[in-house]
Amino acid sequence: MISEATARESRRRMLGDAVAVASYALPVGLVYGLAALQAHFSLLDAITSSVVVFAGGSQFAAVGLVKDAAPWLAIVGVTALVNARHLLYSAALAPYTAGRPVKERAFMAHFLTDETFALSMTHFRRLGRFDPRGYWLAAMFIFVPWNIGTALGYLAGGAVDVHRLGLDIAFPAAMAGLSLGMVSGRRDVAAALGAVAIALPVGLVGGPSVGLVAGAVFGPFFGLAVPPSAKEKLITAETPEPAAQAGLP
Repeated sequence: MISEATARESRRRMLGDAVAVASYALPVGLVYGLAALQAHFSLLDAITSSVVVFAGGSQFAAVGLVKDAAPWLAIVGVTALVNARHLLYSAALAPYTAGRPVKERAFMAHFLTDETFALSMTHFRRLGRFDPRGYWLAAMFIFVPWNIGTALGYLAGGAVDVHRLGLDIAFPAAMAGLSLGMVSGRRDVAAALGAVAIALPVGLVGGPSVGLVAGAVFGPFFGLAVPPSAKEKLITAETPEPAAQAGLP
């Protein structure tokens, strides 16, 4: 059984990463606010989309399509494709949240972004169990600055040169850094490299969003194809799965 002191130490480590994430979530939210203004959203539209939708990649995709007067069916299809990776996130977290009430899990799902997943999953893996306080800390360090940034970006209007400040690459750069923290064995390395190998050519042909989804879907198969190292086998044998701890098959 993990002690509360151990849980606090893991949360402290997670907060160090969360602060770094929050420092870029605000400027990227600011970029979204600018994009929403250019797409002729009202301030209420921009804020509501960040609070209710709260999915950075699909929000950027949607606002670009709205600006180009794309059909609503196309907007729905593209945003659903961009968000398809969340099915994988949910599946990965499911063993840790198996014992939680359905209503709680449904509410948690609204805040399950790329960053929340990366932060909380690393935290859960350190503890070997679910930690609600850790999850909500991770989620709020994204949710709050993202929404503040959206409002500030909209109100700032055209006063900020996104490309000159380098804010347009902050999102992918930060996610790459977070992903490195989750790599703990050669299977993880194979999955990461496989995802990049798939995402790059597919993204060049079908666009960044399609490449991202393709990499997320097919990357794990590269990891499964690599036999586990002796260390990974030992860790698997010694660490009980959260699902087994919850009494699930």
